[in-house]
Parts: sequence; C-alpha cells; structure tokens
Amino acid sequence: MRLIPVIDLQAGRVVHAVRGEREQYQPLESVLCDSAEPMAVARAFRERLGLTEIYVADLDAIQGWGNHKTIISSLVHQEGMEILLDAGVAHPESVQALLELGVKKVIIGAETLPSLEHLHTLGAAIPAARLIFSLDMRAGQILSRCPELADLRPIKALEILQLSGWHEVILLDLARVGTGSGIDHTLVLEARREFSEMVLIVGGGISQANELNKLQTMGVSGALVASALHTGSITKQQIANLRRADRKYLAA
Repeated sequence: MRLIPVIDLQAGRVVHAVRGEREQYQPLESVLCDSAEPMAVARAFRERLGLTEIYVADLDAIQGWGNHKTIISSLVHQEGMEILLDAGVAHPESVQALLELGVKKVIIGAETLPSLEHLHTLGAAIPAARLIFSLDMRAGQILSRCPELADLRPIKALEILQLSGWHEVILLDLARVGTGSGIDHTLVLEARREFSEMVLIVGGGISQANELNKLQTMGVSGALVASALHTGSITKQQIANLRRADRKYLAA
C-alpha cells in the first residue's frame, strides 16, 4: 500500500489542514522539520521517512486566489520526488499544462468539478494513468459545485466514475482531515467490495499505524497522511514495517 504524505499550500507556505476550514489554517509545525517552507517539508518526507510520492493541494488555486506554480515547479524537479497535484483544474488544457510542468498525476477534485460532462471530456483527452479523481466529501456528503454530483451517494458517484473510465480515486472526507478521528470504514469496505478493480486511496482522519494496517488488509491501494507524520504518531519504523508487509503479501 502506498503511503502518500500531504502538503497543503496556502499563501506560499505549508499549512496544517483541519476539517477543511481553510480560513483557520495555521503554518505547519512538525517534528520532521523546523520550517513551513514547502521544499523543506518535502525534503523531510523524503530524507527522514523515505516517502517520495507526495500529494500537493494548491489551496490558493482551488479557491481561485492565485497559484503556487513556481513552488510546484521546484518540487517536481527535486530528484526522486513524484508530485500528485490538486490545483482546482477541470479542463484538458489546464491539466496538460500541469503535466508539462512535470507533475506525475493531476487530481481532479469533486469540489471544483463544474459538471459531470467534464468527467467524459477529461477522460477522452488525458490518459487515465495521469489522472486521479478526488471524491471530496464533508461528513460523508459529496462536496461539489456540480449539483448533480453533490446530490449523489458516494457509491453511486464511484459507479459513474467507473463507467466514465476513471480507475484511480481518492476517498477524502474533509471533515475528518487533521482530527485523528479515523476513517469511514463502512464506506471504504463498501467501495472496495463494489469496485474491486478500482485503485482506491483513502484520506482524512488517519492517526495511527494500525489504521494503515487495517486499510492494507481491506485492499486499499494508498493512504493520504499528514498530521500523524508531523506529530510523530506514525514513525519511520512503522512505515518500514508496512512496506515489509506489502512485500510479503506480493510474494505470497
């Protein structure tokens, strides 16, 4: 299972995301590094934890207040780093520009998706391997500017995504982010059961290594983690143990 650390960018610095209440976000404080500077945080993930696949949320771009293109360009050119970027884009031209910048995959967020038609347009224009859809939720309800999507149950939305050719999806509950309250096991189990071929990544509320172990046994492909890494609740040794368990599973 992939362990993917998160960097939330706001006004040029990394912030501590809690419950999706962006106006309340404060500069990051971490046991991994003594700076909220994006490059320092990314290097800490790589050098102290051995994590090189990084989810970056450009919160300014998502909210329409600007972007962090220069910072993101610096991140993608760091040796060994693979950036998954959510910059609030939903059009093929914007996605292509980010891929040309050097981003590994572009995340299309439910929050900023204008219409369901964009799912088909993007799927037809951009290779599926370069896209991830983020099913953004708040307390289990889909969060989207697209009314048709916002009215759906998460499982029904996953069905539409699958029919539209999407195969990698993040289940992200913003109400759980930064709280350590744990994941929605019921939703994850149902999603895994109904869409066994889909690459599922789970984010929001993960606070302990045992939760990662549970997700691994459930067949989840990846987990987004931030706060638990910065507080030291999930350690380098525990990450190594998770990887060993992965290798044993693949060898069985």
